[in-house]
Amino acid sequence: MTAPASPPDTAPVPLWNIANILTMIRCVMVPVFIVVAALYEHSVPGRFVITAIFVVAMFTDYLDGHLARSRNLITDFGKIVDPIADKGMTGAAFVMLSVWDYVPWWMTILILLREFGITLMRFTILKYGALPANLAGKAKTMMQSIAITYCLLPLELWWPPAAWIGLALVTIAFVLTIWSGLVNLRDGLRLRREALASGERR
Repeated sequence: MTAPASPPDTAPVPLWNIANILTMIRCVMVPVFIVVAALYEHSVPGRFVITAIFVVAMFTDYLDGHLARSRNLITDFGKIVDPIADKGMTGAAFVMLSVWDYVPWWMTILILLREFGITLMRFTILKYGALPANLAGKAKTMMQSIAITYCLLPLELWWPPAAWIGLALVTIAFVLTIWSGLVNLRDGLRLRREALASGERR
């Protein structure tokens, strides 16, 4: 009787794949964004450039995730650097909006604490399992992107009351950010608790 053929070994995913390259490009875009935002706050063309940098960075965040999943290009490097690059860009945007006196500093500080705190928690509980994406996180990401894009546009340079609309959008994004952070914290603690309970039963 002929022994069944063993399945071929899966080729390792190369570190320098298109998904990771896009992630690294987004990392480089963060300091570029900060410099341009610091220099051209009151310039209409400059504000369009600032907005374009942010929008392109957010698009690469979607694109590298899609490519990694659809082409099986998921690597440990991508799992670590991708969320850092994502939080780095949104965090830089909120910081610069506070520097512009567009967004209150207390909002930005709490948003940064939530973003990097939850990211750190995800890394620390990886040994118990991956924390899945949820509706709260998706709503938060979408609202943050909308609010930041609106505020970066030079609308208040043409019509000053536009700044109040921007602040309203940021407030909604802030509420969703804190809410999703609490949801993720709850889910993370439950994941750890269930993993430990399962280990004790074994």
